[in-house]
Amino acid sequence: MKLDEIDRRILRALQRDGRMANNDLAKEIGLSPSPCLRRVKLLEEAGVIDRYVAVLNPAKIGRGQTFFTRIWLKQQDEDTIEHFAAEVAKFPEVMECYLMLGDCDAMVRIVAAGIDDYRRFQSEHLSRIRGVQNVKTDVPSQTIKQTSEMPL
Repeated sequence: MKLDEIDRRILRALQRDGRMANNDLAKEIGLSPSPCLRRVKLLEEAGVIDRYVAVLNPAKIGRGQTFFTRIWLKQQDEDTIEHFAAEVAKFPEVMECYLMLGDCDAMVRIVAAGIDDYRRFQSEHLSRIRGVQNVKTDVPSQTIKQTSEMPL
């Protein structure tokens, strides 16, 4: 699907507020409500809009600390990678997981209540995944920017 400027304005607005009423959205982007709703539906059907979510404040729900964890696997064969990916996907503490090209095999972003909670998660779960050889963790001291808005 090729996006035009109206589509981009719709997407920018919905990224800021996914609960925006269609009438408000239409007014903001300069369309009448019916064509605006039709465009939103087309963006949803095309998969451009993947889903709508509520963005939670981690500190308010007891998950105020983020940890970036680099993982090295014993082997990089298909079975080891698939097993690792399936296991990591089960953990709600894991917010993001990427297979990497470079020094480590995977990069994982984990949220926890604090360092003790993270250490428990690492030793009881992450390090016990079959095929994990080494785990190194980086702890951010300050969040400068965190967004879910994609540039358009």
